[in-house]
Amino acid sequence: MHDLGVVMPVGMDFPPPFVVIEDKDSAFAMEDDKSGDLDNLKPIVKGKPPRHVSSLRHSVSTTRLMAVADLSLEVGVTGSKSSSEEKTEFLPIFRSGSCAERGPKQYMEDEHVCIDDLIQHIGPASTIPLPGAFYGVFDGHGGTDAAVFIRNNILKFIVEDSHFPTCVGQAITSAFLKADYAFADSSSLDISSGTTALTALVSGRTMIVANAGDCRAVLGRRGRAIEMSKDQKPDCTSERLRIEKLGGVVYDGYLNGQLSVSRALGDWHMKGPKGSACPLSSEPELQEIILTEDDEFLIMGCDGLWDVMSNQCAVTMARKELMIHNDPQRCSRELVREALKRNSCDNLTVIVICFSPDPPPRIETPPSRVRRSISAEGLNLLKGVLDC
Repeated sequence: MHDLGVVMPVGMDFPPPFVVIEDKDSAFAMEDDKSGDLDNLKPIVKGKPPRHVSSLRHSVSTTRLMAVADLSLEVGVTGSKSSSEEKTEFLPIFRSGSCAERGPKQYMEDEHVCIDDLIQHIGPASTIPLPGAFYGVFDGHGGTDAAVFIRNNILKFIVEDSHFPTCVGQAITSAFLKADYAFADSSSLDISSGTTALTALVSGRTMIVANAGDCRAVLGRRGRAIEMSKDQKPDCTSERLRIEKLGGVVYDGYLNGQLSVSRALGDWHMKGPKGSACPLSSEPELQEIILTEDDEFLIMGCDGLWDVMSNQCAVTMARKELMIHNDPQRCSRELVREALKRNSCDNLTVIVICFSPDPPPRIETPPSRVRRSISAEGLNLLKGVLDC
């Protein structure tokens, strides 16, 4: 969260796709919500805000799930890699699980979406040439209106953009701006509320991560953490230069002394007329990657997770969990539990996306007569364990 807003949380039922939604009690996804609680979790460090009984929302959507048992947790160092031909033939199979927890905050202002089968979700009108998936985390502030609206409509703006699917990156950038303008025109909503937005769109083996704000996506590649987005904070050098060039100021790490992120959708009380450049930008930064069989899973989370956990620690923990039960939903839940144990003081939302029906393999050291020093991969794994 970035501002405090006294707004009650909204519902999570989804409308049919491709309808611009302004209803505060609707949402846009295909998930099954289950209720639970984290009553038994107690903070380790005394003196932090008390953990009251809180509502846990978690969901899992899957096109293929395989149960795995009796897997060792031992993680070694380098193993043999597949040939370039095998990597070329790799096609990801998407499985995802999510967990959202209010934490010590009075209200839940996070939203998220998980769509494992994009073609089925869009329907016969789909122009997507390859199997795809879409995921998003939206960290609201000053109320929930902006987060709910963007969650409900961002995918619609992407697939209806004239650049889609030939220039997906351009379509995503355009969709962020169009969604922000559409929210500004919503007379029934509080346009002074705002939200960060982190999305991941996968088509075939190509994954594009778009980020506006400080949610973060981290890829797990054979136990190594690969950061797929950059936190956009006002005191970041490049962001500070952009802000000051447009007439804004950064005071004590806050944009114009008000907001702890330099990019967000909504917050129209801080923006000028539509189409004009302003210090608070809704334009996302993009990272594109071609997935290989070494890319095992992606973790997407709001700042409530990353405030208390390093990238490598999260990847190491998620990999161990998936080796045990191969369930991304349980994995996301455990990451949230761990963040609460570490006294995260924010709402928590985590999505774990697996790219294979199989659990991450044990990484073995091949037999050798020559004594070897630890590999770069093994060093990253050790670093993750120590960070935890």
